[in-house]
Amino acid sequence: MQQDPPIPGSLVLYKARPARVLTVTDKIEIELEGTKAKRVRPKDILLLHPGPIASLSELKPCEGEMEEAWALLAGGGTNLPELAELIYGEYVPATAWAAWRLVADGLYFEGEPDSISVRTEEQVASDRRRREEKAAAERDWAEFLERLGRCEIIPADHRRLGEVERLAFNQSKHSRILQALGRQETPENAHRLLVGLGYWERDFNPYPRRLGQPVGPPDLEVPPLPDEERLDLTHLPAFAIDDEGNQDPDDAISLDGDRIWVHVADVAALAGPDSPMDLEARARCANLYLPETTIQMLPWAVTERLGLGLAQTSPALSFGFRLGADAEITDVEVAPTRVAVTRISYAGAAERLHQPPFDRLLEMARRYRERRNAAGAFRIDLPEVTVRVRDGEVRIRPLSRLDSRDMVTDIMLMAGEAAARFALERDIPVPFATQASPGIPVAPAGLAAMYACRRSLKPSQSRLQPEPHAGLGLAAYCRATSPLRRYTDLVVHQQLRAHLAGGEPLSVKEVRGRIGAAEAVAGSVRKAERFSNLHWKLVYLSRHPGWRGEGVVVEMADRRATVIIPELAMETKIRLAQPVALDTRLEIAVRELDLADLTAWFRVLG
Repeated sequence: MQQDPPIPGSLVLYKARPARVLTVTDKIEIELEGTKAKRVRPKDILLLHPGPIASLSELKPCEGEMEEAWALLAGGGTNLPELAELIYGEYVPATAWAAWRLVADGLYFEGEPDSISVRTEEQVASDRRRREEKAAAERDWAEFLERLGRCEIIPADHRRLGEVERLAFNQSKHSRILQALGRQETPENAHRLLVGLGYWERDFNPYPRRLGQPVGPPDLEVPPLPDEERLDLTHLPAFAIDDEGNQDPDDAISLDGDRIWVHVADVAALAGPDSPMDLEARARCANLYLPETTIQMLPWAVTERLGLGLAQTSPALSFGFRLGADAEITDVEVAPTRVAVTRISYAGAAERLHQPPFDRLLEMARRYRERRNAAGAFRIDLPEVTVRVRDGEVRIRPLSRLDSRDMVTDIMLMAGEAAARFALERDIPVPFATQASPGIPVAPAGLAAMYACRRSLKPSQSRLQPEPHAGLGLAAYCRATSPLRRYTDLVVHQQLRAHLAGGEPLSVKEVRGRIGAAEAVAGSVRKAERFSNLHWKLVYLSRHPGWRGEGVVVEMADRRATVIIPELAMETKIRLAQPVALDTRLEIAVRELDLADLTAWFRVLG
């Protein structure tokens, strides 16, 4: 069909819609159903019928013989007038529009008004199958969304909800399902949906995966211990003092006359630099301690083989030293050893502090602490709790303030200072733990002052130069007593062992690279632990809706109070009727909880 110029009253196609021509000049004025007239260029329209058509309302549905026309035209071509006549028996505006809609649909016919192709049986059958599949998928999608609206799902929906779970774990940024439900695409909204549907248990903890942490132990082969000479210290009573139920005892203490020995699990004997276990520990940075479980940095078989006190004798890397008259670390010795260790809890040790060797160790720790305090060390004594989930029950217990715990802390600091001095005197590159001074002249008193002090502290950092650690009051210090659970401790052990064996320790550049690798992961590990602890605290509160407790005001901004809840070691914000003095104690209760948003709101009672 030759495209004739349109005339007033013609039926034309404009952007897939029918239009009636009103006037023709340099431009063409057309009328579209439901809109005002508009002027268009001739090339913007296609003539469907010369008219006349008085109103677009004439374009009513038509009954015809489409299948017969398609069969008759098989293998050939046609144009719009002929197609309209074959199907509907006449070529008028209504049948022209009806025939064109079949062409535009593209199943049986395709092309332009003056050149229409007839599609083959194979093409039609293939397209029909695709359309049926698409229609079935759309019905299935609509039914799925209806189920979500009713908070109901069937087993087949779990695969589809995987995309929401990936968003909840922050492994993707988009979810078609959340879009369809009109919800913002955030991990928190994904969390709410999955819990609301029962896909996740209400108490499910998503934070380790959301922060990119592995949720299982390393699956690596553990090599045998090397056959090497070890100093036999099994004649010395050695004590691994830790929390009740601790599963990875990695340090123990002995006293030999006036010499303190700190024995540490000899992890570097099995995990040398760049070994598979070293690389895995470097990628994980540390053990991940969660209320519901512990995710080990190293294979569990390493702890079974090296954990102090888990066997009759244990291999260790031991740090021996004395305290001088001014409580300075002197006469440092480091050696691979064999030790016989007895495990004991902090509470058990506290009952024996009046007995040897604990009484002498306690006195040495006191002298050492006094020396550190004189050098500016300070302690942030904010409430601490342990959060454990056992058999589904959330247990929150205050961390006991025991002299035995303080004693062990100070003796482990002695070992860290001894390791630092040993490395410095022999020019062995190790990661030193440092901390800048907060500029606080005296130790703070009261929770509010402690809170302000903590906020002023800069985080501890690992450096290759022995800068001071202000919080500990030490001029040089490195963490060396936890290689089972902290990667930088393992690096210290690898360096010291290399020196003791007469080998070449890692270079400054290599140690710097390991520090960078550990620091790149450490933040996520700490966040996963902090968020997981808060998650389970909120779960605990949700299970105890009548909870009431005490909050202490540690900061005021107008009427908005920052409150610490000692019983939960938890911080919250509460708007008060009037400002109050710092350290004011308030009786509070839960007002609202949002597990997905990791938020709790409290109200003041009375």
